[in-house]
Order: sequence, then C-alpha cells, then structure tokens
Amino acid sequence: MAYDFLLSSETLNTGRKVHYAQLAGSNQPKFVIGYPTLYLGNKGLFNTTLEAAFAYKPQDYITEHDFWAYFIQPTAQAESRGSYFCLNTYDRAKFTFTFMQFAAHVPNGDFINFFKKLLALPIAKEYFPKLILQNNRIFYRYDNGTLKQLEDDKSTVEFMDYLNPSLNEIENQELICCARMVHWVKNDPLHKQIQVNSAIELYKKNMIVYDRRFNLDNTPAKVCQVICDIRHQGRGTNDRIAAAINTNGDYDKAYQNLLLIGDTNYSERIKTVKNTIDKLFTQGIFNKKYSRANNSFID
Repeated sequence: MAYDFLLSSETLNTGRKVHYAQLAGSNQPKFVIGYPTLYLGNKGLFNTTLEAAFAYKPQDYITEHDFWAYFIQPTAQAESRGSYFCLNTYDRAKFTFTFMQFAAHVPNGDFINFFKKLLALPIAKEYFPKLILQNNRIFYRYDNGTLKQLEDDKSTVEFMDYLNPSLNEIENQELICCARMVHWVKNDPLHKQIQVNSAIELYKKNMIVYDRRFNLDNTPAKVCQVICDIRHQGRGTNDRIAAAINTNGDYDKAYQNLLLIGDTNYSERIKTVKNTIDKLFTQGIFNKKYSRANNSFID
C-alpha cells in the first residue's frame, strides 16, 4: 500500500514557520519538509538544513567513482553543503531537489533523468503510486488506468505542475511531493546512491562536451571544475569561459579569470567553490589533469 503522510506546521520562536510530515500509521518521528519563503512574488518552500548522516561525502564513493567523487564536491558544497534533501519550490523550475539541486524545468535535464532512475526502483510505487515509467517517459496513471504523459523532449510543464501546482500558494500537493522525496532519501540508501551516480554521470558527460568546446586535454582539474560549476549554475556563457581561459597556457591565470565570472551576484558561491578546491588541492587530491583519451583525470 502506498505511503501516506500526515502534514503539520508550526511557527517557531524566531517567527519562522516550518512544515512537517510524518509517515501515517508508523511510530517514526515527524520530519521537516521545508520552510515557506517569498521569492520575486513566488511562494514556495526551501530546505537547506544539513544533517551529517545525509550529507555527501566523496570518500564514500571513491571505490566506485575514483576521482570523479571529489570532482563534483565543490559544486555540491556550493549548491547545498552536500545535503541530500536540499529542496526549493519557489523559482521558475517549480521543483528542485538533491545535493546538486537538480531542477525539474529542463526537458531531458538532470532532474528528469534522476527521477526516472527513482521510478525504476521497486519501492517507487510506495512513494509515487500515480507515476509510472513507460518508454523512458514519465506518465500519470488515472484511477481508470488511462495514462497521461507528463514530459517529453520539448517540455516538462505537466510534470512540474504535478510536483508543484503553482507558484501562487504552497499547496497540499506540493507539500506531499516534498515530503515523499525527503522521507525517501532519509530511508532508502538507493536514493542517495542514485543522486551520486546521476551527478557524476552528468559531469562526465559535460566534460566531454566542454572539452570539445574549450580544448581541455591536459587542463588542470581546478580549471575544469570551475567551468563545470559555471555552466551547472548558469552564471556565465561559453563565450565568457572561452575568453577567460585564453591565456596561452597560463592555467593559474585562467583559473583566476574563471572565478571572476558572476562574482558580482554570486561571490559567496564562488568563494565556496574556490575554498573547497583549494582544500582538496592542499590535501593532494585535486592536483590532476583532464585526459581526453579516457574522459578521466590523471596525475
């Protein structure tokens, strides 16, 4: 039988409201779904809290993913401090989740691909009983058995509306979908594994594309990482990146140039990325270069 969640809320001593959920019919404690916020006139939820047991730790994935586990770490820190249940429902994406903040508004994008992997798990029917995966597309199944496709190569609007009906209010459906995702990641290790696998798969594919665009063979990992982070967040264009790394092989200068892209509006994020890279470099972890031949990083 599909999981049901009891919803509740309270106003904290700080004046901040918080939404909770609890698995119905269980003795599990209630958990935080998120906090209401107003953003550019939109109403939604955010959850940026961090719990050590649910924070991305690259060393846990070295055996499976080698250096790539560390390569995504600066972005993970900047996006969520590594929180597996980081979420927001207040911007144009309408639903963003995972420690890399995958966003639901991009057709065939990171969130769509990640969610399809979740739907392939046997337990998915307990969390999202109305959603099924068919022909690698997400469908809504009505009670009479008919299906409605929610996303395709051009649009994810129907899927976004399922997860979060509007940006005008915080609806029950929005709260339930968030509760499902937070509870799932807290109670199923496979959810965390899929987050990590999806993030590394994304950056591996991106590096092939960026190498083709920017000729990154033998380029230091720190330069490659900032390029990936810029494009992941969207704070700079390919043309700006190309200009920044046009330094006649002076990679330290290229690195510093890249860190200036978007610094007016995103200085704290850039500082987090830089500090994480510097720490990993000092530890002897990030002193690698990109190898086009194997789409990997080598000493």
